[in-house]
Order: sequence, then C-alpha cells, then structure tokens
Amino acid sequence: MHRICIERTLTGAILDVGGGGEGIIGRVYGGQVTAIDRLAEELAEAPDGPVKLVMDARALAFPDGCFDHATAFFSFMFMSGDDYGAVAREVFRVLRPGGRFLIWDAAFLQANPFLIELAIDAAGQAIHTTYGIVRDEPQSAELLAAAMRQAGFSLECVPLDEAVFFMDCKKPACG
Repeated sequence: MHRICIERTLTGAILDVGGGGEGIIGRVYGGQVTAIDRLAEELAEAPDGPVKLVMDARALAFPDGCFDHATAFFSFMFMSGDDYGAVAREVFRVLRPGGRFLIWDAAFLQANPFLIELAIDAAGQAIHTTYGIVRDEPQSAELLAAAMRQAGFSLECVPLDEAVFFMDCKKPACG
C-alpha cells in the first residue's frame, strides 16, 4: 500500500490530464479543474465538480497559456512512453508562464500486469484504490523527467517510496 497526501495548495485554473476514474484532483479542487481523459466512461465515473472533456493530451484543444497549473495523477502509466514528449509539449503550451505541472506516478520495469494500491488523503478525503496496467515498456521518473525537460520545464522529482514518485515541473516565468 502506497500512501499519498494531496493538500489544497493551487490557485487558479487547473488542467487535469487523465482526470477520469476516481477524479482525485477534481475531488480536491472542484470547479477549478478541467479534467480531460481519452475515455468518456472514465470521465463518467469521476465525481461531479470539474468540467469534464473527452480529449487526447497529445493534441489539446485549448489556446496557449490558458491554465495556471496542470496535474496528472497516475495518468502517464496509462500512456506509451512514446507519447510523453507530445503530452509534455502540449501541457507546456497551455500553461501560463510560471505555471506548474504536478505529476504523481509509478515506476516499474515490467507491467504484465503492474498493479499499485494507493491510500490517498485528498485534502481530508480518504480514498483507497488500485490502478493496473499491462504494457510492454517500463516507466521511470528518469524517462518522464527527460520528456519534461525537453519540453522546456525545470523540475524537481521526489521519490515518495520505491515505486511512487512526485514531479513538480515549472514553466519559466518569462522567455
């Protein structure tokens, strides 16, 4: 069981990449959130509060610089590593200067299948869930960090335990 605590610290408009399913970020920030997911059924499962849109994060249908922050809560594990760069570039594009892209995710060498059980404190709401995937490629904080840096983000990566990491990616405030 992996424990994650999310406190309510962000202000302004938040894009939540992969915000369907349990809708963790939408639970914490409600109407501040625009949750996108490729699957309508995932968005239908998420609690009410955020705006929910079916959308591919590799080609965001938003104007440049329209979000203060972005989040991805265990969303990259459901993407191919080949898509990390496109998603990073698109999120960078839609963030305002100085905006942050906060990522919580898992590291694994094999996913046949990979299951991760989480105990989440979502700003006081206790949520227990398990995410699972099957895919042929590994995922690591290093692979994801490389895509974020290449898109233009500066970042800090914090291992939360042996399989879970948190990444705080910041778009420069100018230039």
